[in-house]
Parts: sequence; structure tokens; C-alpha cells
Amino acid sequence: MRVASLGSGSKGNATLVQIADTTILVDCGFGLKDIEGRLRNRGVDPASLAGILVTHEHSDHLKGAPMLANRYGIPLWSTHGTARYFKRPVATARTFHPSHRIAIGALDIEPVTVPHDSAEPAQFVFHHQGLRFGLLTDLGSLTNHVHQAYHDCQLLMLECNHDPDMLRNGPYPASLKRRVGGNFGHLSNDQAAQLLKSVNHSSLERVLVSHISEHNNDPALAIATLLPELDGHDTKIDMLTQQEGCDWIHLRHPR
Repeated sequence: MRVASLGSGSKGNATLVQIADTTILVDCGFGLKDIEGRLRNRGVDPASLAGILVTHEHSDHLKGAPMLANRYGIPLWSTHGTARYFKRPVATARTFHPSHRIAIGALDIEPVTVPHDSAEPAQFVFHHQGLRFGLLTDLGSLTNHVHQAYHDCQLLMLECNHDPDMLRNGPYPASLKRRVGGNFGHLSNDQAAQLLKSVNHSSLERVLVSHISEHNNDPALAIATLLPELDGHDTKIDMLTQQEGCDWIHLRHPR
């Protein structure tokens, strides 16, 4: 299994997951021409995608997905709640129940229900022959269900959206500060560290810090908050960027 980010942040999110000849795109928060270019920069022909998965309906995750699906005839997967917010008909639209696993090609995909201020959001854990990649962004609080779902990943894409002090003293209006920092908003560095503390460190090889706020966080501060929770294990932490994301990362079989 290998994974690449095409960009992560409030201006757009997209992630590639690939096994053999199965390549799927998770979220498409960029315009059509932009996402086509980002895909090709990772060596992926848009027409080769086996599916597009959408976590929820917010524009930085959904924006270009219907257009991309329609142009290339790609199956577009979402929950029923998210599908209600498509701004155009999608002939290839398919829905899944957030408590039922789905299969796309060689990938076994476990949806994970999360608390976020959207209609029916779901994050995902991807399974293949003992390999597990967990994608976890856009949630305002941690539940027992979330802790259990992400316990044994080799690769974890983890939201570190904001530092509470920077959010409190930052430029956002009070209503937006309450939304971002609320139980249905986004994870802070401290909350991400709580999740990281609870996972199986002997399995976890790499953490990708994602969805970091341009105004309410600092990459060095986010990493400094996470590092103590790795408990001395040889786990690498990388920062995803809005423009570049990250190049392909190959998952190794569990140690």
C-alpha cells in the first residue's frame, strides 16, 4: 500500500491511496483543473481512479469531486447525508452506511463516524493484508469509537488544526472561534496528542500532520506537542502542506 497527499488545509484536501492497480482519491477540495494537475504530478491519470471517497460536504473536501467523477465516469462514494449536498447530479454516485465496510478493488475500507458539524461525516481506515492506513481529520472531539478504530495503524494522517491559545487570540470572529474549538469543530494539537498517546506505538511507523490552520497554529508547535506522546518510539512525523501535500509513502508490513 502507498499513500500520497495532494494538499492539506482549509483551502483544499485530497489524498491518494493505492494498492497494485487500485487507486482511489479521498476528498477532492480543489477545482477540476487544479486536481487534474495535482494527480498528474503524482503520476496518476485521473481516468485510472477506481473511486472517489468523500468524507463530508464542506467545500475544502467536496468542491471538485462531482465534476471529476462526471468527467471521467469515476464512482463517487459518500454517506447518504453527504450526497444530499452535491450541487449537480452524479451518475456514478454510490452511498455507504458509516457503520459498514466497503471494498473498492483490493482495498478494504472501514468508515469511522466522527463528531463534526456536517450532515453525516465519516473518516476512514484502509486495510490490506495486515497493513492499515488511518485518515483522521475534521472532528472536534475524540470518542471511544475513534480511539478504537485508529489504535493499530502503521500510517496515520492526523489533524492538528489549531493551538487553543493562538485560536483564542487570533483574527477569527468569536462565532468562528467557537465553531473551530467546539466539540464538532476541529482537533487542537493537544487533542491530537491525546489520540497519539492512546495508539499502539509498536505498530505506528509514521504520522502525517494534516489540516493545520494558517492563522491559528504553527508547524513547529504542533510537532513539539505530538513528540512527547511517541514515548521514545522510532515514529517519524511529517508536516503536510496546503500546496504540495507529500509524495508517495510506502507502508511496510507490521513489525
